[in-house]
Amino acid sequence: MTRCVRLCILAVFSRQDDNWGETTTAITGTSEHSISQEDIARISKDLEDSVGLDCKRYLGLTVAAALGLLVFLTPIAFILLPPILWRDQLEPCGTICEGLFISVAFKLLILLIGTWALFFRKQRADLPRVFVFRALLLVLIFLFVVSYWLFYGVRILDSRDRNYQGIVQYAVSLVDALLFIHYLAIVLLELRQLQPVFSLQVVRSTDGESRFYSAGHLSIQRAALVVLENYYKDFTIYNPNLLTASKFRAAKHMAGLKVYNVDGPSNNATGQSRAMIAAAARRRDSSHNELYYEEAEHERRVKKRRARLVVAVEEAFIHIQRLQAEEQQKAPGEVMDPREAAQAIFPSMARALQKYLRTTRQQHYHSMESILQHLAFCIAHSMTPKAFLERYLRAGPTLQYDKERWLSTQWRLVSDEAVTNGLRDGLVFVLKCLDFGLVVTVKKIPFIALSEEFVDPKSHKFVLRLQSETSV
Repeated sequence: MTRCVRLCILAVFSRQDDNWGETTTAITGTSEHSISQEDIARISKDLEDSVGLDCKRYLGLTVAAALGLLVFLTPIAFILLPPILWRDQLEPCGTICEGLFISVAFKLLILLIGTWALFFRKQRADLPRVFVFRALLLVLIFLFVVSYWLFYGVRILDSRDRNYQGIVQYAVSLVDALLFIHYLAIVLLELRQLQPVFSLQVVRSTDGESRFYSAGHLSIQRAALVVLENYYKDFTIYNPNLLTASKFRAAKHMAGLKVYNVDGPSNNATGQSRAMIAAAARRRDSSHNELYYEEAEHERRVKKRRARLVVAVEEAFIHIQRLQAEEQQKAPGEVMDPREAAQAIFPSMARALQKYLRTTRQQHYHSMESILQHLAFCIAHSMTPKAFLERYLRAGPTLQYDKERWLSTQWRLVSDEAVTNGLRDGLVFVLKCLDFGLVVTVKKIPFIALSEEFVDPKSHKFVLRLQSETSV
């Protein structure tokens, strides 16, 4: 027990080794894993909310399953109870009842498949409130089935009705009504939201990256779900290291300022802060030159590192292609698989790749194991060096990276209105996670007036007018 606790503490407080490109000369089977303070905060938050979310998810699934079982067993019970309780008193039905039995069986099968396809799907997210239309449909179905049972108990069970054909037709009417309710559910849950009505502008609060999406008649929480689903595939991954340069530059400028108190200790801190702000404003004219040269120097370094990386990767791929041509003539036991080939050529490009990732501040998103897996994947599918480098030369969406590298999986919806309300023009809500937020502004798509203008094809006739100064 003590050893397990010690290993956990070492795993939590260990720091990730960023020098894998400088020290790696051979690939072994061991690796080191670390966890950051952001991951600790995220894990603790998930542990606090996991119990409530799991209870809510399983409670809703249990209620829906119980109600579905009641719905499907009710028509069968309506048909089977009279023959079980008073068989001798029933009037013979014959061929008509047999045809109705076949009709009920096929309708229940269709209803079962439709219910499974519409309701029993894997849940994509945990929403803060219930889905209003789904809850209303469940209440409608419950009241509908209960009313049928009450009528069945009073008019058929108590009086022991002898007209078995009428009882079977009563069960058929129940199944028909359930099919119509299923059609209503398709309209409310699926078809109603298909037509675009609103335009959603999503802006990331840290770097200002924005996207636009179209949405139909949705509630605020379901619109937030649509935004998050598109965020993970459309927005580039959030890199907080790219924002530290401006903060460091501002801190460096403020650190170079000195304030002297010439009036003695009676002067307060407000005067000092005003003096520092005034001095910083006077240095504004020279700061833009420093910013210009810093950005130019950074671009020069990035281009230099990129050129070295492209050359190193191309040489490595040429080498593995030569190895593949030579291995075809060797024994089958000496042939390399894609993983072994990736391990063989990785040391030749590791240093150049690490320097480029450090220069572009992406080193914490790409571990040595993930790079090896991507390299083996490219080798196995005969991809070019350019295809291998695309992941590292350009920042991709969040889904492109490993799941443990995502900075946050727990989102909070902040809105001035109830999240079950529908979207409207001018509505603003915010999706917050651990390090940044997504500000969503709702705009209604304007009404478009499109008119028609007919052009006669015979009117396409022209006259050539010659002037004296032309060369024609």
